[in-house]
Amino acid sequence: MHSVDEGRDAATVSHQVPRQVVMVDVARRAGVSHQTVSRVINDPERVRTETREKVLAAIRELDYRPNRAARALATGRTGTVGVVAYDTRLYGPASMLHAIQRAAQDAGHSVNIVSLDSLERGPVLDAVDRLRSQGVDGIIIIAPEVAAAQALIEIPADFPVVAVEGLLDAPTPVVAVDQFLGATKATRHLLDLGHSTVWHITGPGDWYEARVREQGWRSTLEEAGISPPATLPGDWSPRSGYEQGKRLIGSGADVTAVFVANDQMALGVMRVLYEAGLEVPGDISIVGFDDIPEASYYAPPLTTVRQAFLEVGTLSMAMLLRLLRGELDGPMKRVVEPDLVVRASTAPPR
Repeated sequence: MHSVDEGRDAATVSHQVPRQVVMVDVARRAGVSHQTVSRVINDPERVRTETREKVLAAIRELDYRPNRAARALATGRTGTVGVVAYDTRLYGPASMLHAIQRAAQDAGHSVNIVSLDSLERGPVLDAVDRLRSQGVDGIIIIAPEVAAAQALIEIPADFPVVAVEGLLDAPTPVVAVDQFLGATKATRHLLDLGHSTVWHITGPGDWYEARVREQGWRSTLEEAGISPPATLPGDWSPRSGYEQGKRLIGSGADVTAVFVANDQMALGVMRVLYEAGLEVPGDISIVGFDDIPEASYYAPPLTTVRQAFLEVGTLSMAMLLRLLRGELDGPMKRVVEPDLVVRASTAPPR
């Protein structure tokens, strides 16, 4: 016969919480020292790939969760980075954010995101203050608007910040796609096909990317001895491409080739051409920009400029980690070359 106390002891034992997995358990499973496990968690780039993968596999198998408070006390870092993003409804910024999240995860960092409706100076600085109050180690700012450059100037110089798609003369390290080269490739492709000139539907004037794409288009025409025709302003949306395409074909100009500043607007242009009974590329050739997943399924498939968003996200995270380790001396710029993807929407003029 058992006493009441013995029954309570048995109940207590049966409901004990399983022992939490600790770093030594991971080290034992991976066959390495606990110092190596710590390096994989806190500074993975300094561990050999084979060893790092072995430790990460053990972490997954044991479902190990590092104690972030202890980590912060030991290293002075939280293992968390902040990202200031803008208008993630657009393919470019959304793809960039996804790439940064993947790169951070691969580096063993978590991500806190602040998504803004405006990249004016005030909202950007407020977002930076909010992330710093959350204890992030550094911040990546997806800064495609020109106005964001002013905010970058006012961020304390001793706090690690990397700008993505920002102004190349910003006071912070920058990772960006070469928008000028992309526009040059698009325009040159159409000229090489034999078109006498290339019209251009721009993005919003307050976007750095839109301005530089226009500069690349204009410069390419001028180098070919061609006076650039008047531009038509868009806002990245298919609707604006449709409206500006309607203006273009209603202008009475002899239009045979159009470089559109993004693929969504190119879709709007193709729609209005279809409604007007004009063929692409038989009557008018079109080149877009971004290479969104749907571009190859347009009718016809769209020739466009592909941006290496994954590479940009990986590089920006690597640059931030170098900043955190004190390996960057002054602002550093990394420019990624875009690729022209030729499909069926371009051809020589009739």
